[in-house]
Amino acid sequence: MTPLADDSVHIHFIGNATVLLRYGDLTLLTDPNFLHRGQHAYLGYGLVSRRLTEPALDIREVPELDAVILSHLHGDHWDRVARRHLSRALPVVTTPHASRRLRGLHGFHHALGLRTWQDHVLRGRTTQVRVTAMPGRHAGNRLLRRMLPPVMGSMLEFGPLRGPVRMRLYISGDTLLFDGLDEIGRRYPDVDLAVLHLGGTLLPGGILLTMDGAQGAELASRLRPGAILPVHYGDYTVMRSPLEAFLHEAERRGLADRLVHCRHGQHATVRADGGPPTVA
Repeated sequence: MTPLADDSVHIHFIGNATVLLRYGDLTLLTDPNFLHRGQHAYLGYGLVSRRLTEPALDIREVPELDAVILSHLHGDHWDRVARRHLSRALPVVTTPHASRRLRGLHGFHHALGLRTWQDHVLRGRTTQVRVTAMPGRHAGNRLLRRMLPPVMGSMLEFGPLRGPVRMRLYISGDTLLFDGLDEIGRRYPDVDLAVLHLGGTLLPGGILLTMDGAQGAELASRLRPGAILPVHYGDYTVMRSPLEAFLHEAERRGLADRLVHCRHGQHATVRADGGPPTVA
């Protein structure tokens, strides 16, 4: 694929938490989920969830990648299609828990586990991205957190090779709102785009695993990024908080002008000069 010459991050929202990111000569994929409508994702302990939407791309249509950014090892973020078709030589930047399993069980020998605040630089020929693991918490109950795969957010800092940071992009991962996320705003007060995993994923017994609309809007209000892209909503039967709930809460908090209305299958461009994002 021809490198992009402009100083922008180009986004293709494939569905669920799967986003294709391009900056210069770097191409990244987040949380690869290519199951089709009607297929089931396995969440562990006998729990499954049926997909309600089609991914915007078939995995065979995904361009050549430089790396995958994986928030955690759940069946709707790393599915059997990704495991079967992605190159085993591909770097996968993820949690230590996921990296051990990917290397040991599935042969992804370049999987790299980052602890919270640890970073790793991916370099192309002319551009680079520093990936730093952000705090995340997949459940409020401590016992339940031990049963679920650990989750991380990611801060992606794009720029020229060995040059200054030009763009900061935060990906929340499947976290709930908790006070530990406030440290992100203290360390990174100038985030250009926040990609928020929403959906209000609800397990039997009313156990919430991902931010609903109110939590997502509260996190956006705390971090105050230049632009906000909601993802991870409406794709699976366990997701109970619709996108409209987040949009309503975000507008109520005065964040309407920061929302990037990029729906499933659409493309968005976020500019380093602070200009308004465009959607097509």
